Amino acid sequence: MPDTYTQIHLQCVFAVKYRLALIHPLWEELLYKYIAGIVRNQGHKLLAINGMPDHIHLFLGLRPVQAVSDLMREIKGDSSLWINKQGLAGGRFKWQEGFGAFSYKKSDVPMICGYIAKQKEHHRVKNFMQEYQELLNEFDVSFKKEYLFHEPK
Repeated sequence: MPDTYTQIHLQCVFAVKYRLALIHPLWEELLYKYIAGIVRNQGHKLLAINGMPDHIHLFLGLRPVQAVSDLMREIKGDSSLWINKQGLAGGRFKWQEGFGAFSYKKSDVPMICGYIAKQKEHHRVKNFMQEYQELLNEFDVSFKKEYLFHEPK
């Protein structure tokens, strides 16, 4: 019987609702480990995870058993439930709707892992919206500014 063979590397980017800086350095590593477990339990391979208090970057090897939107719904829903049950955010925590997903070839894996590992350094010179719009432009993704992640209130 024939089998399915794929090589799908995706960087996914998603933000805290209204891009509020709610991910605290004291518990961000626990969150990353929790999300890594979600990715593994869904049958995918996490290659890198990191972020800032207002957003996260995931880099993963995606198996074709699940749509990206379904995986992101699982990650965001389950992790926000976990954050709220643990009382980590000091109030109700929610992820903003939507996400970005960008595909890479195998030779890009080390570069993207390094880029994600250096998020805190990177954001000393560039804010999230600049970074996100650059990704959209680099990948030639059409977008309307008013439908990007909402600005903090």
